[in-house]
Amino acid sequence: MDTTEGLAEELVAAIGLVRRHLRRSVGRPFQLSDSQAELIRTVRRNPGISVAEAAAELGLVANTVSTLVGQLTERGLLERTPDEADRRVARLTLTEPAREQVEAWRDRRGALVTRALNDLDRPERDALRAALPVLAALADNLKE
Repeated sequence: MDTTEGLAEELVAAIGLVRRHLRRSVGRPFQLSDSQAELIRTVRRNPGISVAEAAAELGLVANTVSTLVGQLTERGLLERTPDEADRRVARLTLTEPAREQVEAWRDRRGALVTRALNDLDRPERDALRAALPVLAALADNLKE
């Protein structure tokens, strides 16, 4: 397929296939919904993030993120602490057991992808490496 639409279809299919294979092979920690998993990843990358900041990062409304925070706090995965400067703002961090489980899951996922990359030849790995900035730009375009 040479058209942009064809490229879009092929790209979405390839990314979906990679994600499905990873999910089947290493699962997802805690049996989370997609939204909950995205919030956990966001908090892991940004400890101390506020609910409003997490909502902006995820492209969701604050009420939705607040609901997710409530669910994850109830399950013992997130801690919600008041901001030192503004007690109305809640700061989010992973609980220690959640952090440990997420890190173990990331290690398993990373090892699986490393093995799969090692099965590719050097030019294929170089092509993937060269595509990373383009994929990041595409992700930024999709955010808008």
